[in-house]
Amino acid sequence: MSDPKIIVALDYPTEAQAFELIDKLDASLCRLKVGKEMFTHLGPVFVEKIQAKGFDVFLDLKYHDIPNTVAKACDAAASLGVWMLNVHASGGRRMMEAASEAIANHQNSPILIAVTVLTSMSQEDLVELGVNETPEEQAVKLATLAKSSGLDGVVCSAQEAPRMRAELDKNFILVSPGIRPAGSAADDQRRVMTPQKAIQAGSDYLVIGRPVTQSDNPLGILRTINSEITSLP
Repeated sequence: MSDPKIIVALDYPTEAQAFELIDKLDASLCRLKVGKEMFTHLGPVFVEKIQAKGFDVFLDLKYHDIPNTVAKACDAAASLGVWMLNVHASGGRRMMEAASEAIANHQNSPILIAVTVLTSMSQEDLVELGVNETPEEQAVKLATLAKSSGLDGVVCSAQEAPRMRAELDKNFILVSPGIRPAGSAADDQRRVMTPQKAIQAGSDYLVIGRPVTQSDNPLGILRTINSEITSLP
């Protein structure tokens, strides 16, 4: 069974625009990420429609609330049959443990990961929040907490992946946004890396948005990226 490493981020205001892209893609080459904008517009039915086309879905809602509320939300997401979902590691141990326990009894339990430090955040942003560690130090601290809380992995910048891989279990999943093929604009991301370098750094899955979704040939871009990362030793 194929295990596509690319997760294409769907960020559209309408279902029609999303499926205009989806119908050009190949489920053997990528998975799809549904975030807050699309889920708020279109809800669970949209997720089910994507899955009916054969795509695995990463439901990227970044739950962060009291443990009971997050547990119920994760249980609901697992009932949708999503491949992966996430919470904010900064919600703490009790919240993450509750989330993990809530999905454990599902027949096909989704991968549960935690957000560490958003890739849009810089050192200055953390200082404003009262966090004196570097983005990497804070990300590793939160990843360690997530692992000990029973989660399967984390969302982290590929720049933090080498240290994560060195300090955490090799089977701990690292999902990296802020991925930009060579020559692409960084847009609003601060800590970015090319797909090939991200895989070499230790990332397991790569979230790629605009370089694919705004391309005139999204399938061609996917094939090129997949060719680059699968040719790595």
